[in-house]
Parts: sequence; C-alpha cells; structure tokens
Amino acid sequence: MNKELLINQVISILSKAGFIISDRCDIRPRSFDLAARRDDLLLLIKVLYNIDGLNEETAGEMLFLSEHLNGNPIVVGEKTRDHSLEAGVVYFRYGVPAIETTTLHDHFAENSPPLIYAEHGGLYVNIDGRTLKEERIKKNISLGALASLLGVSRRTISKYEEGEMAASVDVALRIEEILDRGFAISVDLFEKYNTKYSKKEANIERGSFNIFSILRDMGFDVLPTSQAPFDAVSISTSRRDENSTILTGVSEYTGTMVKKAHLMSSISEVALTQSLLIVSGTSKTKNIEHTVVVEDKELKKYSDKDELIELLHDRGKKVVVS
Repeated sequence: MNKELLINQVISILSKAGFIISDRCDIRPRSFDLAARRDDLLLLIKVLYNIDGLNEETAGEMLFLSEHLNGNPIVVGEKTRDHSLEAGVVYFRYGVPAIETTTLHDHFAENSPPLIYAEHGGLYVNIDGRTLKEERIKKNISLGALASLLGVSRRTISKYEEGEMAASVDVALRIEEILDRGFAISVDLFEKYNTKYSKKEANIERGSFNIFSILRDMGFDVLPTSQAPFDAVSISTSRRDENSTILTGVSEYTGTMVKKAHLMSSISEVALTQSLLIVSGTSKTKNIEHTVVVEDKELKKYSDKDELIELLHDRGKKVVVS
C-alpha cells in the first residue's frame, strides 16, 4: 500500500469513528500529516509506510507540538524493518506510538484498545498485578509453584504482582491458561512512555525573529517550529483559554503564503486555536478563511496581547476565501 492510499484509509477510519479532520499538510517539511479531534482528544498524525522513516527530529517536534496544543502524537504505518506491523501491537519510535490501520480502527472505532506493545527483544503485555495475586492466592497456588509452571523465577512473579515488570506474550498466555482468566492491561497510547526528547532550536529568519520579538514584548511565549505549516506556536503567558494559543506564521504575500494560510486555518479549527499570519510588507486581504492576516506594520500598533487576541477572535470569524 502506498502512502496516498494509507492516508485515505486513515481518514476513512477516523471519520467513521467520529473525528473531525484537518486538511492534509502538504507543505514540506512536515512533522505531521493530519490533525484530528473527537471531543477532547486531539491527534497529530504522521503517516509512514515504514515507521522506521520517523527520525528523532520529527518525533521531537511531534511531541513538542502535542505538548503545547494539548494533543497526542501518533504514527500510522504498515511496516517496520523487513516485516509488517502486527495488528493489536503498539510500537514506539522516540516516544511516539506507532500502529497499523486495523489497530487504529479497533481502538478508535470499536473502543477496543491494543493489549500488546513491542520493545527490544519481543512483544510484551502489562499485567494487572493485584488481580493476579488475588487469583493466585484464591486458587491456593504459591509463588514458587506458579513460577515453576511458567519456567520463571519467584522474583519474576513478585514483580508481575507488584506491577514492576511486563510479561512476554507467551508467558501472559500461559498465566491465563493456568489461572483460567485474563490479566492483560490495555496499552495506553498516550501514557507518555518516553517523553524525554531533545528539540533543536528552529532556524529563524531575521524577519521572523523581529516579529517574534514584538510578540514576546506583548507578553506571548513564542515557541518556534521547524517542520510545521506554521512558524511558531504563540501562547499567552496570563490567559490559558482557547483564544490564547495561536498558530503563527510569518511570510511575504505570495501564492505559497495563501496556501499556508488555508492549511493553518484548517488545523486551527481542529486544534481549537487561533490562526495568525503576519505579512512582511503589503497584504491583499485581512483574513484567509479563519487565518487572520496582519501586516507587520499593523502588528506594531498593538502593545497589549489581549488587544491582539481580541482582534484575532473578531476578525477570525469573518471567513474570506482568497
């Protein structure tokens, strides 16, 4: 399956599962391909035929954006190394969960989350240790006896029961056979198994740097991006409501800029943010769909962040297609 078909399959699955989905991010480089929301759950989705194509820098930006947009990163793919991804298994790349389309469907359309995750050395299952211990005692099976039946140490059984160790799939199945019930805990895709990442500073053009300085002087935290269809995420330092997070772009007025503004508008609607494009020089419009377009000279008129947020809120309601 090529990437185009894979993306269309992902869109179909999530649409049927009740998500609203942004336009595809087709501006390179891109750290994610789609943004999707259902209720309070926001997904930033990267689609890769081979999940090993996700590099550390891209994963870092996915995690970075997810943190500041209150979202969750996820990769959907078909292969890893020389074999297909297994259904019902979660793989991790630099802290970002990766699954195939059947798992995506089961989790979000059927409310049946995966039970297995892949790590170095094999496939593993998290065990409900408290229930395991209660059932073992109820059936009058000692630690030593269960360990002997499983071919593991007493200490390993203790670690299962204390929630300190995951079991291999084979061992988990054997426990179920011996005790005649399941103990597997579903994998939480967004539990942040490994959120330690290093995000390199984005290369900022001089014009963008000056604009960012103006926004910072107003009182915004300005967080530059390197692989997104916007140049920064700007966040109010005093108000953390839906209107204080702004997808921010800086550009001259060009055809590429208009395309970028349309995409920013679509993403902002899904992510529940504001969208602002600051034009160096003259602009032909004041907004493109829900992206507010402000000339750099106009921006300098605002000294207070709340005034700018109010402008974005009011002008962003006026949809103008350009």
